[in-house]
Amino acid sequence: MSGGLTVGVDIGGTKVSGGLVDETGTIVGRTRRDTPHRSTAPSVVEDAIVSVVEELLAQTERDAVRAVGIGAAGFVSADRSRVVFAPHLSWRDEPLRESLSRRVHLPITVDNDANAALWAEHRFGVAQDTSHAVMITLGTGIGGALLVDGVLMRGRYGIAGEFGHMQVVPSGLRCECGNRGCWEQYSSGNALVREARGLVGARSPVASDLLARADGDPANLTGPMITEAARAGDRTSVELLAEIGTWLGIGMANLAAAIDPEVFVVGGGVSAAQDLLLGPAREAFGRQLTGRGYRPQARIEVATLGPDAGLIGAAALASDSLDHPGPAGRPA
Repeated sequence: MSGGLTVGVDIGGTKVSGGLVDETGTIVGRTRRDTPHRSTAPSVVEDAIVSVVEELLAQTERDAVRAVGIGAAGFVSADRSRVVFAPHLSWRDEPLRESLSRRVHLPITVDNDANAALWAEHRFGVAQDTSHAVMITLGTGIGGALLVDGVLMRGRYGIAGEFGHMQVVPSGLRCECGNRGCWEQYSSGNALVREARGLVGARSPVASDLLARADGDPANLTGPMITEAARAGDRTSVELLAEIGTWLGIGMANLAAAIDPEVFVVGGGVSAAQDLLLGPAREAFGRQLTGRGYRPQARIEVATLGPDAGLIGAAALASDSLDHPGPAGRPA
């Protein structure tokens, strides 16, 4: 990133987060909005994005802002202009860059949110010293991204890295994407909350701590609440996170067989559980890894930029696209 500020916007299943980002990847101003329900019109999500951008522009001199980068939770076209499909939002072949350009008069870059997060970790975080990395973002679902020879690999149609929708259980749980048995149905924030709510709703005696934290209503349970209970020593919450972590490790072992990265970077809201999640993940990864004991084993690390990785990376990609036109996702 060259000098000046860039707006980065990270659009997830539950929130739209935005920040003013400088050339070192530091956020110097921020704001957020709740993501409108996925049944609402795309224009409502667009309104939330524009509101975030306008608030951030008001926090500084407008001439200081070079561009706007959008990280979207969905399948982004190869030319990075359209959101082809978003499982957790209402976008279907949505011309997002064109729509936003009519309202935000700055250069706009659109990319997948996991691509943005990996680019941030590669430029400023835990993956700075590697050329081959895989990003796994655990939030509402699972997002993913690939760095090969220092370049983001988007695939022929821009949709590479959608690991969360790999089938891991034939005829398994129904996924919002329309298929069954997707990885994110077993290892994600939604999976964690679903399992916890099931225990609380059944009034299981092992869920008494969670029941109390939820004031007796399963609908009140959230991922951070479960993580907090686990840190406080609630055995059921620890087991729930371990189950999510085990599924995470199994999926990463499958990816290692195909991709052979040096490091897996785990981000997203669920990664806040740290070793409560990654301890079981590393154990399962080691057990499932093809050729275990006879090959170098990829590291599994928490994203150092935490929940800010998506917006920092979106800003960096937007800035880089001005400095180095051409194939995006290459080092400056």
